[in-house]
Amino acid sequence: MHVRKLFSLEGKVALLSGGAGKYGRQIVAALAEAGADTYIASRNVAGLEAVAREHREKGEKVTALPLDLESEASILTLRDTLLERAGTVDVLVNNAVLRVTGKWDDPLEDFNRSWRINASGLHAITRTMGKVMVQKGAGSIINIGSMMGVTGVEHHNYDGTDMNSGWSPEYFFHKGGMVNYTRFCGSYFGRFGVRCNCINPGGLQSPEQPEQFVKNYSDRTQLGRLANDSDLKGAIVFLASEASAYVTGAIIPVDGGYTAK
Repeated sequence: MHVRKLFSLEGKVALLSGGAGKYGRQIVAALAEAGADTYIASRNVAGLEAVAREHREKGEKVTALPLDLESEASILTLRDTLLERAGTVDVLVNNAVLRVTGKWDDPLEDFNRSWRINASGLHAITRTMGKVMVQKGAGSIINIGSMMGVTGVEHHNYDGTDMNSGWSPEYFFHKGGMVNYTRFCGSYFGRFGVRCNCINPGGLQSPEQPEQFVKNYSDRTQLGRLANDSDLKGAIVFLASEASAYVTGAIIPVDGGYTAK
């Protein structure tokens, strides 16, 4: 197959959980620009619809649908809607996440709710859409992890700023768990021709970040900068397409070398 065709997503149906957030927007763009019939789903349907409209105005195929990852019934309804509209699911990108940006002593109910979405919800949508892929013997599942899943808090990133470095442990817990969940799914689904891989992004630069934080963080990376609004796109297309047909169970850092030191 010609290399251009290897990276094409023409004729593929892709489902992305989330899509209105900072990283979600570039994942939507990557899938749609590569030619996929792209469905984006979360509870924030209005926010997703605004994103979808922007892409449709450029001639790309993006549709917003409702999804509540706390509800298995909602996940099953989404599956049925996709099968009715598109007939299949070729690519699943697990991107949506609930972040409890509190501290160590936050209420356990906050921790428990994040577990229902980031762990139980992740598993429910993966097995539901995975079954669709298994039935046809092909598919790609992409988990969006974080460099925080393989490292601890670097408090010195916040030196000289008013930013809070006291992240609640649940985010680190879930993103660390996602790494080995990816390996499990790679093993489980591999015999059916379905692949599962994980991308661990680094920090994304945004206008509201203090200059000192940007400098501190950038000094910790081998490329000397935070991520921009297109740094994830290539990795997404690679893992979603036939270009990665022999890649599964892989954990790919896209963090400028932050975790390579």
